Amino acid sequence: MASDHVDAPELSLLSLEDELSCSICLSPFSCPVTIPCGHNFCQDCLLSSWKDSYSCPQCRAVFPARPELKKNTVLSAVVETFLTRSGLGGGQTEFKPQKGAGAGAEAEAAVAVAVIRCDTCMEAEASHTCLTCMASFCDEHLRPHRDNPVFRLHQLGRPVADLTERICPDHHKLMELFCSQHQRSICSLCLQKEHRGCSLTSQEEQRSLKETNLREKLTFLDGKISKTEAVLVQMKEMQSKLQDSATNRKRILSSDYQQMREQLAREERDALGVVDRELDTGVTKLRSLSKKFQENIDGMNGAKDGILGLLAQSQTLDFLQTSYPVPLAAGFDPYAPRLNLDSRRVLLSQNFALALKEHLTELLRQPLENRLPIGKPEPQWQSKPPKASRSQSPASRGPSGQKKKPPKPSRAERWRGCDEIYVEMESDGEEKSRRRRDNDKDKDEDKPEKVDDVVCFSSGEKRSELLKYGTVLTFDPRTAHKRIALSEGLTRATVSDQHADYPDDPRRFTVCSQVLAAKGFSRGRHYWEVRLSGNNFVGVGLAYGSMDRKGPASRLGRNAQSWCVEWFNVKLSAWHDGGEAVLANPGPRRVGVLLDCGEGVATFYNVTDRAYPFHAFVLPVAEAVHPAFWIFSSGSSLVLSKLQG
Repeated sequence: MASDHVDAPELSLLSLEDELSCSICLSPFSCPVTIPCGHNFCQDCLLSSWKDSYSCPQCRAVFPARPELKKNTVLSAVVETFLTRSGLGGGQTEFKPQKGAGAGAEAEAAVAVAVIRCDTCMEAEASHTCLTCMASFCDEHLRPHRDNPVFRLHQLGRPVADLTERICPDHHKLMELFCSQHQRSICSLCLQKEHRGCSLTSQEEQRSLKETNLREKLTFLDGKISKTEAVLVQMKEMQSKLQDSATNRKRILSSDYQQMREQLAREERDALGVVDRELDTGVTKLRSLSKKFQENIDGMNGAKDGILGLLAQSQTLDFLQTSYPVPLAAGFDPYAPRLNLDSRRVLLSQNFALALKEHLTELLRQPLENRLPIGKPEPQWQSKPPKASRSQSPASRGPSGQKKKPPKPSRAERWRGCDEIYVEMESDGEEKSRRRRDNDKDKDEDKPEKVDDVVCFSSGEKRSELLKYGTVLTFDPRTAHKRIALSEGLTRATVSDQHADYPDDPRRFTVCSQVLAAKGFSRGRHYWEVRLSGNNFVGVGLAYGSMDRKGPASRLGRNAQSWCVEWFNVKLSAWHDGGEAVLANPGPRRVGVLLDCGEGVATFYNVTDRAYPFHAFVLPVAEAVHPAFWIFSSGSSLVLSKLQG
């Protein structure tokens, strides 16, 4: 009955769920067998119902002896198709009893999952599967394959639960080969048709290769796990070391600040002591004068009493003959001394405290990176010309015998002297060198006159003088890294984590988020300005057109073909050919660049009301030099100012 529905439509097949279910476990057949009365049951369900007698659980027909059970292969195929189309799974050895099945049926189902039965006796456990016969056999029924030479060429293997997986779905033949090119198992007919010319191996050889590959992956993963675990151990040790280092540094800092507090407390006690001593001196003077004035008052009161007594005499002769002198103290006018605490020591202590407070206030107002140089004296850049020889040749003097002035150095030569001005600091905060111009005037008359001073970084230039050389710049989209988006007529560059859809170009930066200007300069003077949205992780510089765009050294200033000033967080550095010089950070919002190709100097300015130079590069203009820019921080942008050239 079931065979009539094998090729029926899906809806018709799904309507046969009751006919395809075992009447004992009420679940789809698992390894169905047919008994002599024609009814079908799951093999395990039927065997569990047969104990003392052998009868049909459905029609109650009694059999005198135990019937020989054989698998109903047609019904098994129909049930397999039904389970596949209904979404309940393919393998019949994996069925689960539905609600209503007893605990015994569930236990028998668990046994069926692990045991593959012999297709001949349907009772014993299969020991081998013949891929030629497409059947599984126990040791007893496998004997013909071992003893009969006719079966010598049959392919035996480990028991296979579902032989349909080894059958080609297109040609219904055993898949004995494996196509390495398409990574799938094929049969002999597939080899003659779709897979003609492909690289083939046996399934056993492919399994061996795959096992070798998986073992290599296991070895690789074991190595990676070991390395990762070792790194975790190192990180734990590093964490412990960091904690110990933090404890030591905090102890040192606490000791330093405690010493400073003790020093300030001593200074405070000394200053208060100066005021107290000045107060004691003033009070002593006032007490001494008060005592003397009180004595004068007492003497004058005594003289006053004597005069009053004289005036009281009634005898005129005695009155006329008696005299009473006025005390000497009455001849002096009393005065209050002018005393105050404005002595020299008191004023010095007070002024020192005020100056120290202002100095600390100014020092602590600065960012931490700028505090260290404030309190340190700056070494002077010594570049004085040598003394003139007393025996100078006449040719070295003018027509009147006066000394000739030395030739005025070019701007490039002055900036080469300035190259010894900049500060380069190591990561531990100590200065490696600090270079600055010499402001000392030479007063020795025997020395030749001094050459013009180099440009002082503290002096500003009129922006109008620089705008004479102003040029209009735009970004070159052919060089922009894909993280950089260009807008506003190619004058604004913004960096983000989203990559722009730029076409491939050999001039495009692929490693660093950088972009060049479309113009390059090889002669004349040129000036441009850049507005910074934020001076964190941005760089402004110059580069030759031949600069590497893809290599590891393609970042501005890390090669011999580029120069840049770079803000890395709050640190400002000048970079060229991999060398770094740390600069004082003026925190500009607008940066100006003046390129003098004739003298080979590029000067960088902090542009506010005036233009204040803060760095300069001396560079040979061997080829066209392009303005170059680096933007790293997401959301940051650079805008080229629209100057009139």
